[in-house]
Amino acid sequence: MPQHAPPHLAREWHELLHAASPAVVARIGALAQQESALLATYFYASMLEDAVAAQFLSHDRVQQHLHPAMQRWIASLFSMQDEDALRQQVAVQRRIGDIHARIDIPVALVLRGARALKARFSQRLSEIESDELIRAQGMRFFAGVIDFAMELMSGAYASAHERNARSDEAFRLFSVAQSAGTERERQRAALLDWENQLMFELAANQDLRLERLADSGFGLWFRHKGIHAFQGSSDVEQLQLVMSHIDEHLLPAVTAATSSTQRIHVLRDIREHARAVRFHLDALFEHASELESGRDALTRLLNRKFLPVVLNKEIIYARRHKRSFAVLAIDIDHFKRINDTFGHEAGDHVLQQLAMLMNNSSRGGDFLFRLGGEEFLLLLVDSDEDAAFRVAEILRGRIANETFVLPDQGSTKLTISIGLAVHDGHPDQAHLLRRADAALYRAKQGGRDRICVASSDQPGEAASA
Repeated sequence: MPQHAPPHLAREWHELLHAASPAVVARIGALAQQESALLATYFYASMLEDAVAAQFLSHDRVQQHLHPAMQRWIASLFSMQDEDALRQQVAVQRRIGDIHARIDIPVALVLRGARALKARFSQRLSEIESDELIRAQGMRFFAGVIDFAMELMSGAYASAHERNARSDEAFRLFSVAQSAGTERERQRAALLDWENQLMFELAANQDLRLERLADSGFGLWFRHKGIHAFQGSSDVEQLQLVMSHIDEHLLPAVTAATSSTQRIHVLRDIREHARAVRFHLDALFEHASELESGRDALTRLLNRKFLPVVLNKEIIYARRHKRSFAVLAIDIDHFKRINDTFGHEAGDHVLQQLAMLMNNSSRGGDFLFRLGGEEFLLLLVDSDEDAAFRVAEILRGRIANETFVLPDQGSTKLTISIGLAVHDGHPDQAHLLRRADAALYRAKQGGRDRICVASSDQPGEAASA
């Protein structure tokens, strides 16, 4: 998410604001402020007629939040501002684009909404403004500012969408990484089987029907799965070159050999190239170890890297299947005391034992993250508030009753505080995380060793332990 807007974008906005006459800018700014509520109402009424847009906007709380936000957005676009304020405005538009990408709102819907805003404002301007020149210049000015804002949003959307796509693909690979060792051995065996079959065909001295490596079991895996799974690795290109040389040059040379000496020489080349294939195959699967960067090195839990991907996936699933899920924001109480009293090595041992206990207390479909330090997040799939609270209370009790062993054979006890939030239909994952964090803060402020549940009305409101 951009924190600072490039200066040239703020200058472009400044030039746009000053391209029209001061009278037009002032008139449109006043009308944008005056008509912002009507325009926001029209915008959402128009968008809700679209089945795709309705998926994101039909929830009452979304509309309650977005309607006033849309009013403020319309008014702020046309206010006269200095360059510092304009830089902030540029950053706001780009942040909105980031949010649209995170929620996965199709950019076409955003552009459609902008078109609807311009059409409605043009209609209102014709109804209100009697000066024909101000009407014509005013509409060009209004449309130009809206279009520039859309340009900023779309640029940020494209960048964020690309990042999200890369993360999503990385998570897909990460999800199967546990079977990487098995897959590597399977493909090594398939490659050896191709070699043995080749030698058998030659030894049998039958009509030679030598199978191309690309058409073998190994070759099919590599062409249809391996290339895609490991795209971007230099070993993919090298492996393709070696396989092509075997199929296009060495196999024909075997069949064309006129003496046993020539054939043996070519077979040695094939064995050497097959060895090179194995080398590059092993190197490819070393890539799977890079996916371990998605795990916390100490606890082996998922880290923050894949949290946005997982949350977005669960929000989409919940929307499509009318299901709910919950997150537990978990924090160890007074963890600093453990480090200060027993040392950081003891603290690491405690974190590892806690991670194992929490992992054993969750279901196979749930996701457990270490967010950093003593903070964790447990995502409970297909869970409503009652079920999530029961899980949270069992977890809290188990940890409170557990004795944590220290490296020097000593032991300690600890407790956790939990903030629970159930997905309420809001499409932005950041909204859910803020509610869980607010509930966790209340649990810490309320005495620790307890669970607080985020209210459905206000982030972090009410609840208990």
